Amino acid sequence: MIIILAAATMLTLAIFMAWVLGWANVAFHVDVDPRIEASIEALPGANCGGCGYVGCGEYAEAVVVDEVAVNLCPVGGDACAAALAEILGVEINQSWPSRPVIHCGATQENRLGRNAYKGEQACTAANMVAGVQGCTYGCLGFGDCGAVCKFDAINVIDGLATVDYDKCVGCGACEKICPRHIISMTPFKVSQMLAVTCANNDFGKDVKGVCKVGCIGCKACGRASKAFVFEEGQLIPDLDYDQYNPEEMDDLQVAIHKCPQKRLLMVGNPSDKDIEANADSEAPAIVKPEFETTVDKTEWHG
Repeated sequence: MIIILAAATMLTLAIFMAWVLGWANVAFHVDVDPRIEASIEALPGANCGGCGYVGCGEYAEAVVVDEVAVNLCPVGGDACAAALAEILGVEINQSWPSRPVIHCGATQENRLGRNAYKGEQACTAANMVAGVQGCTYGCLGFGDCGAVCKFDAINVIDGLATVDYDKCVGCGACEKICPRHIISMTPFKVSQMLAVTCANNDFGKDVKGVCKVGCIGCKACGRASKAFVFEEGQLIPDLDYDQYNPEEMDDLQVAIHKCPQKRLLMVGNPSDKDIEANADSEAPAIVKPEFETTVDKTEWHG
Protein backbone atom coordinates (compact mmCIF):
# COMPACT_ATOMS: atom_id res chain seq x y z
CA MET A 1 0.00 0.00 0.00
CA ILE A 2 2.86 2.37 0.85
CA ILE A 3 4.50 1.63 -2.50
CA ILE A 4 1.25 2.32 -4.38
CA LEU A 5 0.75 5.55 -2.45
CA ALA A 6 4.32 6.69 -3.22
CA ALA A 7 3.90 5.87 -6.90
CA ALA A 8 0.61 7.75 -7.07
CA THR A 9 2.19 10.75 -5.37
CA MET A 10 5.11 10.79 -7.83
CA LEU A 11 2.74 10.45 -10.79
CA THR A 12 0.60 13.34 -9.48
CA LEU A 13 3.68 15.51 -9.04
CA ALA A 14 4.91 14.61 -12.52
CA ILE A 15 1.57 15.54 -14.08
CA PHE A 16 1.43 18.77 -12.11
CA MET A 17 5.01 19.77 -13.07
CA ALA A 18 4.33 18.93 -16.72
CA TRP A 19 1.29 21.19 -16.62
CA VAL A 20 3.32 24.00 -15.00
CA LEU A 21 6.07 23.72 -17.62
CA GLY A 22 3.50 23.69 -20.41
CA TRP A 23 1.82 26.77 -19.00
CA ALA A 24 5.17 28.56 -18.57
CA ASN A 25 6.15 27.71 -22.15
CA VAL A 26 3.03 29.45 -23.41
CA ALA A 27 2.98 32.31 -20.91
CA PHE A 28 6.63 33.27 -21.31
CA HIS A 29 7.05 32.42 -24.96
CA VAL A 30 9.12 34.96 -26.91
CA ASP A 31 8.78 35.04 -30.65
CA VAL A 32 12.12 34.82 -32.46
CA ASP A 33 12.48 36.66 -35.73
CA PRO A 34 12.84 33.92 -38.36
CA ARG A 35 15.45 36.07 -40.06
CA ILE A 36 17.75 35.55 -37.07
CA GLU A 37 17.55 31.78 -37.43
CA ALA A 38 18.06 32.09 -41.19
CA SER A 39 21.08 34.35 -40.60
CA ILE A 40 22.59 31.85 -38.16
CA GLU A 41 22.22 29.17 -40.81
CA ALA A 42 23.93 31.41 -43.37
CA LEU A 43 26.92 32.09 -41.11
CA PRO A 44 29.82 29.59 -41.03
CA GLY A 45 29.50 28.80 -37.32
CA ALA A 46 33.19 29.38 -36.64
CA ASN A 47 32.45 31.61 -33.61
CA CYS A 48 35.90 33.16 -34.10
CA GLY A 49 34.93 36.66 -32.97
CA GLY A 50 36.42 38.25 -36.08
CA CYS A 51 33.20 40.19 -36.67
CA GLY A 52 33.53 41.85 -33.27
CA TYR A 53 30.77 39.80 -31.63
CA VAL A 54 31.04 36.88 -29.23
CA GLY A 55 29.80 34.33 -31.74
CA CYS A 56 27.81 33.79 -34.90
CA GLY A 57 24.51 33.79 -32.98
CA GLU A 58 25.14 37.20 -31.45
CA TYR A 59 26.26 38.61 -34.80
CA ALA A 60 23.15 37.20 -36.52
CA GLU A 61 20.94 38.91 -33.94
CA ALA A 62 22.84 42.19 -34.35
CA VAL A 63 22.46 42.03 -38.12
CA VAL A 64 18.69 41.64 -37.85
CA VAL A 65 17.85 43.72 -34.76
CA ASP A 66 20.51 46.43 -34.80
CA GLU A 67 20.97 46.48 -38.57
CA VAL A 68 24.76 46.24 -38.42
CA ALA A 69 26.72 45.63 -41.61
CA VAL A 70 26.25 42.23 -43.22
CA ASN A 71 29.85 41.97 -44.44
CA LEU A 72 31.66 41.73 -41.09
CA CYS A 73 32.21 37.97 -41.16
CA PRO A 74 35.83 37.37 -42.25
CA VAL A 75 35.37 33.61 -42.48
CA GLY A 76 32.26 33.56 -44.64
CA GLY A 77 33.51 36.34 -46.91
CA ASP A 78 31.53 37.69 -49.85
CA ALA A 79 29.31 34.61 -50.16
CA CYS A 80 28.16 34.92 -46.55
CA ALA A 81 27.60 38.67 -46.91
CA ALA A 82 25.50 38.08 -50.03
CA ALA A 83 23.41 35.45 -48.24
CA LEU A 84 22.76 37.77 -45.28
CA ALA A 85 21.91 40.63 -47.62
CA GLU A 86 19.37 38.44 -49.40
CA ILE A 87 17.77 37.39 -46.10
CA LEU A 88 17.46 41.00 -44.95
CA GLY A 89 16.64 42.45 -48.34
CA VAL A 90 19.50 44.96 -48.29
CA GLU A 91 22.30 45.87 -50.65
CA ILE A 92 25.99 45.53 -49.83
CA ASN A 93 28.84 47.70 -50.95
CA GLN A 94 31.96 46.26 -52.50
CA SER A 95 34.38 44.96 -49.91
CA TRP A 96 37.58 42.97 -49.80
CA PRO A 97 38.68 40.21 -47.43
CA SER A 98 40.93 41.29 -44.57
CA ARG A 99 44.12 39.37 -43.93
CA PRO A 100 46.90 39.93 -41.39
CA VAL A 101 50.09 41.69 -42.40
CA ILE A 102 53.11 41.49 -40.12
CA HIS A 103 55.17 44.66 -40.00
CA CYS A 104 58.50 43.03 -39.28
CA GLY A 105 60.84 41.24 -41.66
CA ALA A 106 63.77 40.48 -39.39
CA THR A 107 64.63 36.85 -38.79
CA GLN A 108 66.92 35.80 -35.93
CA GLU A 109 70.13 36.41 -37.89
CA ASN A 110 69.06 39.96 -38.75
CA ARG A 111 68.42 41.06 -35.17
CA LEU A 112 71.17 42.78 -33.22
CA GLY A 113 71.27 43.07 -29.44
CA ARG A 114 69.22 39.94 -28.81
CA ASN A 115 69.70 38.69 -25.24
CA ALA A 116 68.92 35.35 -23.65
CA TYR A 117 65.44 35.30 -22.16
CA LYS A 118 64.68 32.72 -19.45
CA GLY A 119 61.21 33.85 -18.49
CA GLU A 120 57.81 32.67 -19.69
CA GLN A 121 58.08 31.85 -23.37
CA ALA A 122 55.30 34.17 -24.45
CA CYS A 123 55.32 37.51 -26.27
CA THR A 124 53.03 39.13 -23.69
CA ALA A 125 55.46 38.23 -20.90
CA ALA A 126 58.67 39.00 -22.80
CA ASN A 127 57.33 42.38 -23.91
CA MET A 128 57.33 43.55 -20.28
CA VAL A 129 61.03 42.74 -19.85
CA ALA A 130 63.57 45.33 -20.98
CA GLY A 131 66.46 44.24 -23.18
CA VAL A 132 65.00 41.06 -24.67
CA GLN A 133 66.08 42.37 -28.06
CA GLY A 134 67.53 45.63 -29.33
CA CYS A 135 64.55 46.55 -31.50
CA THR A 136 61.58 47.44 -29.34
CA TYR A 137 59.26 47.41 -32.37
CA GLY A 138 60.04 44.02 -33.88
CA CYS A 139 58.47 40.58 -33.63
CA LEU A 140 59.41 38.85 -30.39
CA GLY A 141 58.96 35.44 -31.97
CA PHE A 142 57.43 33.49 -29.07
CA GLY A 143 54.30 32.63 -31.01
CA ASP A 144 51.36 34.09 -29.08
CA CYS A 145 49.74 34.84 -32.44
CA GLY A 146 50.04 31.22 -33.55
CA ALA A 147 48.72 29.92 -30.24
CA VAL A 148 45.42 31.82 -30.57
CA CYS A 149 44.88 30.98 -34.24
CA LYS A 150 42.18 28.31 -34.53
CA PHE A 151 43.10 27.63 -38.13
CA ASP A 152 46.86 26.99 -37.74
CA ALA A 153 47.45 29.84 -40.19
CA ILE A 154 50.32 31.58 -38.42
CA ASN A 155 53.57 30.10 -37.17
CA VAL A 156 56.99 31.32 -36.06
CA ILE A 157 59.73 30.52 -38.56
CA ASP A 158 63.30 31.47 -37.70
CA GLY A 159 62.02 33.78 -34.98
CA LEU A 160 59.52 35.60 -37.21
CA ALA A 161 55.73 35.23 -37.24
CA THR A 162 54.72 33.88 -40.64
CA VAL A 163 51.21 33.75 -42.13
CA ASP A 164 49.95 30.85 -44.22
CA TYR A 165 47.41 32.63 -46.40
CA ASP A 166 46.04 29.32 -47.71
CA LYS A 167 44.71 28.62 -44.22
CA CYS A 168 44.04 32.16 -42.99
CA VAL A 169 40.39 33.23 -42.82
CA GLY A 170 41.05 36.72 -41.48
CA CYS A 171 39.51 36.28 -38.03
CA GLY A 172 41.88 38.88 -36.54
CA ALA A 173 42.83 36.90 -33.42
CA CYS A 174 46.54 37.33 -34.15
CA GLU A 175 46.19 41.11 -34.40
CA LYS A 176 44.44 41.33 -31.04
CA ILE A 177 46.99 39.22 -29.15
CA CYS A 178 50.20 40.85 -30.43
CA PRO A 179 51.56 42.99 -27.56
CA ARG A 180 53.61 45.13 -29.92
CA HIS A 181 50.75 45.75 -32.32
CA ILE A 182 52.82 44.85 -35.36
CA ILE A 183 50.05 42.80 -36.95
CA SER A 184 47.39 44.70 -38.87
CA MET A 185 44.31 43.43 -40.63
CA THR A 186 44.61 44.63 -44.21
CA PRO A 187 42.01 44.61 -47.00
CA PHE A 188 43.37 42.49 -49.83
CA LYS A 189 42.11 43.88 -53.13
CA VAL A 190 43.98 41.08 -54.87
CA SER A 191 45.52 37.83 -53.71
CA GLN A 192 48.91 39.47 -53.22
CA MET A 193 49.51 42.88 -51.69
CA LEU A 194 52.46 45.16 -51.11
CA ALA A 195 53.58 45.39 -47.48
CA VAL A 196 55.91 47.60 -45.47
CA THR A 197 57.79 45.01 -43.45
CA CYS A 198 59.16 47.15 -40.66
CA ALA A 199 57.64 49.08 -37.76
CA ASN A 200 60.74 50.77 -36.33
CA ASN A 201 60.14 54.52 -36.31
CA ASP A 202 63.62 55.44 -35.05
CA PHE A 203 66.25 57.26 -37.09
CA GLY A 204 68.36 55.26 -39.52
CA LYS A 205 71.49 55.16 -37.35
CA ASP A 206 69.54 53.80 -34.40
CA VAL A 207 67.74 51.26 -36.58
CA LYS A 208 71.02 49.92 -37.98
CA GLY A 209 72.24 49.43 -34.43
CA VAL A 210 69.50 46.91 -33.68
CA CYS A 211 68.56 45.40 -37.06
CA LYS A 212 70.31 44.56 -40.31
CA VAL A 213 67.22 44.99 -42.47
CA GLY A 214 65.12 47.64 -40.70
CA CYS A 215 63.70 50.69 -42.48
CA ILE A 216 66.15 53.62 -42.20
CA GLY A 217 63.52 56.30 -42.87
CA CYS A 218 65.01 57.55 -46.14
CA LYS A 219 61.49 58.21 -47.54
CA ALA A 220 62.54 57.21 -51.06
CA CYS A 221 59.28 55.27 -51.40
CA GLY A 222 57.26 58.40 -50.70
CA ARG A 223 59.07 60.29 -53.45
CA ALA A 224 58.40 57.49 -55.90
CA SER A 225 54.70 56.95 -55.25
CA LYS A 226 51.90 58.98 -53.70
CA ALA A 227 50.55 55.72 -52.23
CA PHE A 228 53.16 56.06 -49.47
CA VAL A 229 52.33 58.73 -46.92
CA PHE A 230 54.18 60.00 -43.87
CA GLU A 231 52.44 61.69 -40.99
CA GLU A 232 54.25 64.40 -39.08
CA GLY A 233 57.22 62.95 -37.22
CA GLN A 234 56.75 59.55 -38.86
CA LEU A 235 59.67 57.80 -40.56
CA ILE A 236 57.86 54.58 -41.45
CA PRO A 237 55.54 54.93 -44.45
CA ASP A 238 51.85 54.09 -44.44
CA LEU A 239 50.17 52.81 -47.55
CA ASP A 240 47.18 54.96 -48.44
CA TYR A 241 44.58 52.36 -49.33
CA ASP A 242 42.62 54.81 -51.49
CA GLN A 243 45.73 55.51 -53.55
CA TYR A 244 46.86 51.88 -53.75
CA ASN A 245 45.91 50.38 -57.10
CA PRO A 246 47.25 46.85 -57.67
CA GLU A 247 46.44 47.15 -61.38
CA GLU A 248 48.76 50.13 -61.78
CA MET A 249 51.98 49.08 -60.11
CA ASP A 250 54.54 51.10 -62.10
CA ASP A 251 55.21 53.74 -59.43
CA LEU A 252 55.03 51.13 -56.70
CA GLN A 253 57.61 49.02 -58.49
CA VAL A 254 59.88 52.08 -58.63
CA ALA A 255 59.44 52.47 -54.86
CA ILE A 256 60.21 48.81 -54.32
CA HIS A 257 63.47 49.02 -56.27
CA LYS A 258 64.53 52.23 -54.54
CA CYS A 259 64.10 50.85 -51.02
CA PRO A 260 67.71 50.28 -49.83
CA GLN A 261 66.69 47.85 -47.09
CA LYS A 262 64.21 45.91 -49.29
CA ARG A 263 61.42 46.33 -46.75
CA LEU A 264 58.70 46.66 -49.40
CA LEU A 265 57.61 43.11 -50.15
CA MET A 266 54.67 41.40 -51.78
CA VAL A 267 52.74 39.17 -49.36
CA GLY A 268 49.88 36.78 -49.90
CA ASN A 269 49.44 34.10 -52.51
CA PRO A 270 50.26 35.25 -56.04
CA SER A 271 47.81 34.46 -58.80
CA ASP A 272 48.97 33.30 -62.25
CA LYS A 273 48.61 36.91 -63.40
CA ASP A 274 50.81 38.12 -60.53
CA ILE A 275 53.50 35.57 -61.35
CA GLU A 276 53.48 36.46 -65.04
CA ALA A 277 53.63 40.18 -64.33
CA ASN A 278 56.65 39.77 -62.06
CA ALA A 279 58.48 37.15 -64.09
CA ASP A 280 61.30 39.56 -65.02
CA SER A 281 61.42 41.39 -61.71
CA GLU A 282 64.66 41.07 -59.77
CA ALA A 283 63.88 42.73 -56.47
CA PRO A 284 62.15 41.82 -54.42
CA ALA A 285 61.07 38.40 -55.53
CA ILE A 286 57.55 37.28 -54.78
CA VAL A 287 57.63 35.76 -51.33
CA LYS A 288 55.30 33.44 -49.55
CA PRO A 289 53.61 34.84 -46.45
CA GLU A 290 56.57 35.16 -44.14
CA PHE A 291 57.44 38.81 -44.15
CA GLU A 292 54.64 41.16 -43.24
CA THR A 293 53.91 44.27 -41.27
CA THR A 294 51.67 45.98 -38.69
CA VAL A 295 51.82 49.28 -36.86
CA ASP A 296 48.41 50.74 -36.07
CA LYS A 297 45.05 49.01 -36.16
CA THR A 298 43.21 52.25 -36.82
CA GLU A 299 44.87 52.83 -40.16
CA TRP A 300 45.80 50.53 -42.99
CA HIS A 301 49.52 49.86 -43.11
CA GLY A 302 51.20 48.28 -46.15
